[in-house]
Amino acid sequence: MGRSGKVVLKRIENKINRQVTFSKRRSGLFKKAHEISLLCDAQVALIVFSPRGKLFHYSSSDSCMESILERHERYSYGERQLHAINHQESQETNWSLEHASLKSRLEVVQRNHRHFMGEDLDSLSLRELQSLETHLDSGLKNMRSKKNQLMLESISELEKKKKALQQENNSISKKIKEKEVKKKERERVVLQRQKPNTVLPPWMISHIDHH
Repeated sequence: MGRSGKVVLKRIENKINRQVTFSKRRSGLFKKAHEISLLCDAQVALIVFSPRGKLFHYSSSDSCMESILERHERYSYGERQLHAINHQESQETNWSLEHASLKSRLEVVQRNHRHFMGEDLDSLSLRELQSLETHLDSGLKNMRSKKNQLMLESISELEKKKKALQQENNSISKKIKEKEVKKKERERVVLQRQKPNTVLPPWMISHIDHH
């Protein structure tokens, strides 16, 4: 007996069941994306974030994800506007079309810049926000890697300077000690020369004994 009525989809309340369903549906979704890519020779990029924020993605080739996302951005922001301008103003000169194209690209750059700064996000869809988040994560990763590299280089340079200063300090301390030893030796010699000779000669000692 078949189902009666339309099945209403709603959020699964049980966390375990929700996670199992997510895993199964995700696998099926990725399988369908792979099939349409092979059967139709289509460029496919699929991005999925789990409820816990874990990223899952698929692209029709290893290096295709970035190019598809860039193509999507160009199409979403620039190509649609360019096509609309071309359709409405088909009689304009090539210069006007080039001007419109450059203006459209400038708007795309300015809009992307605002988005990267966290501004004007209300107009973005969930997929566009996820794409923006991916780009920001990649940028932050590269920035942290460069910062860590510079910090390590700075620490290494400081360690070299510290070692050089320690060697210089040891050399100076050694020279000071050598000078102090020589100074004390000179003072001892001077004192010996200045000290009066109180030792009596033998003939005087025998004369004193007789008395």
